[in-house]
Amino acid sequence: MSTIVHLVRHGEVHNPDRILYGRLPGWHLSVRGRQMAAAVAEDFRDHDITYVAASPLQRAQETVAPILDAVNGNSNGDQLDLVTDEDLLEAGNQLEGLHIKGVRSALWNPKRWPMLTKPSVPSWGEPYPKILDRMWVAIDRARRAAEGHEAVCVSHQLPVVCVQRDVQGLPLQHNPATRRCNLASVSSLVFEGDELTDFLYSEPAQEI
Repeated sequence: MSTIVHLVRHGEVHNPDRILYGRLPGWHLSVRGRQMAAAVAEDFRDHDITYVAASPLQRAQETVAPILDAVNGNSNGDQLDLVTDEDLLEAGNQLEGLHIKGVRSALWNPKRWPMLTKPSVPSWGEPYPKILDRMWVAIDRARRAAEGHEAVCVSHQLPVVCVQRDVQGLPLQHNPATRRCNLASVSSLVFEGDELTDFLYSEPAQEI
């Protein structure tokens, strides 16, 4: 019995000051981000989706809203309710709220250098294994709920990347420049029973 769990990264966030927003509240999608979410929703419209979940953060909730509307609009049966899943949350980061790139980067301040001593952990935030463990809890929850069908889980870049690297047998520590998890991308996990058999990546909003 095949089950597919689609991990969706949220759309573009309105962030003109280029802040590392992390888990801070109130960060919403830009106009382009809403267009991205609509494109992903349209791509899912005819899928056999029976479970929809999202991180509690606003950008994830705004990304999942049109997806849920599209799925329910195409349903002849009961309407799905959104599951808000804390295990899909953005990675914890001690640098959130700061500029971390360019000449204005807060990382030039020596008082923050101790945070950067162990990038393999990483020392500035939630450990990679912890992120991965909670993501697999969310994925397993979605797989069981949608057994024989499809599930959508809207999360964030680093949590999705941790799962990508795990299923590909790659170390969790990595150079962020090597990530393949663009805005509004979809990383799909295919299961036969409880065994993972395939991994697919797509970008329904790549033209936006």
